[in-house]
Amino acid sequence: MGLFDFLRRPAPCPPPSESVEARMGRALDAAASGDYEGALALWEPLAREGIARAQNNIGACFAEGLGVARDPEMAQKWLSLSAQSGDPVGQRNLAALYFKGEGVPQDYVHAAELYGAAAAQGDAPAQDMLSWMLLEGEVIPADVAEARRWAEAAAEQGVASSMTRMGMLYHNALGVERDAAEAARWWQKGAEGDDADGQAMLGAAYHIGSGVPRDPVAAYAWLLRAQAGGSQLAAPFMTSAREALSPDQQAEAERIAAAPLPGAG
Repeated sequence: MGLFDFLRRPAPCPPPSESVEARMGRALDAAASGDYEGALALWEPLAREGIARAQNNIGACFAEGLGVARDPEMAQKWLSLSAQSGDPVGQRNLAALYFKGEGVPQDYVHAAELYGAAAAQGDAPAQDMLSWMLLEGEVIPADVAEARRWAEAAAEQGVASSMTRMGMLYHNALGVERDAAEAARWWQKGAEGDDADGQAMLGAAYHIGSGVPRDPVAAYAWLLRAQAGGSQLAAPFMTSAREALSPDQQAEAERIAAAPLPGAG
């Protein structure tokens, strides 16, 4: 099937009384089951009717190659329509294209503007990404106060990486007074949300007793989780944390690290 053949294909005709919400629901059910072609067939007429979220969903499918061949330029066209209509997810996904330079020239400033528009509408992943960009200050000017504001907003919505970032702000005294206990509190939240860097920093805190009592078993268990999750922040502490344990304690830490996270289903 050619790239455009699918979108030219007649879409299933909805019942005369079926609402937009019902049609979107059927499409999302199809996507959730892995039937992206079926979902696209339902989203396409909705997108042409001007439904911004349907436009976003089609753009996301082209961006990821779901149900159609991956095509960043087509992704940009659909996501631009969604973003222009004010859909925060469309704005966030279009921002990602500009950030990576996929289908469009790389433009960090425009990416930040789009993330900002989505963040202002309460989109948590956009708030998290904007916070990171503002804190790093490598591609747009740094603004620690704004980075903290958006990290707090995303953390309140459960974004674990922003919880970890809040811990870093308190650890490094960026825009706030240094507070080891507050840093550890935020790292605990990030770690339990399965953010690998949060797990690494919490493990380090338990290892040296920064903001929390020293706990060699907890330290090594969190560091093992962090390492398994791909965090490079765990590596400097692994050897000394392991050497602080007896064989029985090491076995206990490994058992804890292999168990589901606290609160996981």
